[in-house]
Amino acid sequence: MAKIRVKDLLIRTYIGFNPDELINKQDVLINLEIETDIPESALESDEPEDIFNYKVITKKIIALVQEGRFKLLEVLTKRILDTIMEDEKVKWARVEVDKPHALRFAESVSMEMEAHR
Repeated sequence: MAKIRVKDLLIRTYIGFNPDELINKQDVLINLEIETDIPESALESDEPEDIFNYKVITKKIIALVQEGRFKLLEVLTKRILDTIMEDEKVKWARVEVDKPHALRFAESVSMEMEAHR
């Protein structure tokens, strides 16, 4: 079992339900942890056959977030997690999404969710 981490993926999207949030994109910061098996054959050959491709999943997440509109941080986080879990190679995943400056006196508000098979 191996753990892949994608750290501090910064994407702009529509997030929130206040009037200004409905018309202005904001930054979200995404962190992913994904557990998957790495076949011995891939470790011996140094070839990407039959491995979980973190570049592919990252591109899917970027498209989902950039093209979407989300009122709730919870919904955005769940959709990212669902996108990751679509790949059968994923055994466990955790997603944390930060919305910087969501509260006046806080650096950010974050939502974390996880799933496993």
